[in-house]
Amino acid sequence: MIPVLETERLVMRAFQASDFDAFAAFYADAELTHFVGGPQTRFEAWRNMSARCGSWILRGFGYWALEAKADGKIVGWCGLTFPEGWPEQEIGWSLFREGQGKGYATEAARAARDYAYNVAGWTTAISLIDPRNHASRKVAERLGARYERDVPFLGKEIGIYRHPSPAELKSSPSH
Repeated sequence: MIPVLETERLVMRAFQASDFDAFAAFYADAELTHFVGGPQTRFEAWRNMSARCGSWILRGFGYWALEAKADGKIVGWCGLTFPEGWPEQEIGWSLFREGQGKGYATEAARAARDYAYNVAGWTTAISLIDPRNHASRKVAERLGARYERDVPFLGKEIGIYRHPSPAELKSSPSH
């Protein structure tokens, strides 16, 4: 049910139980999780990973685990989300330490956006980004997303970055 996407350097696939230790390690790290709600116990991380899988059943889209083709290791996740309470359909990403600084987020988010527009039928997408998360802001901007406004979200102010629409992407091949 969860499609496999491939980019130049990544396999975007369903989460597997064997991914959990790396996922839980990410969520145990206060520095890495600063922008995504803070550290979680292994139990909370399991529920979080399970929810990412469940989105595919409930919504028909969700997050993919990002597996580096070079070594087969999971380096993070990226995908489409719209849980209860979200302002709009979102393209989101997070990378483990070993996946950061390599352009994986941009590569995966571009593939996820293509899937959203060309398969899932979305006509617009946002990314919700903490104003202090400079790396994610740069990813959104590389994808052509533009800052719209800050909104109160989950107890803090968060920026909405609007991705170019399918029509805008067709008229501008640089995205």
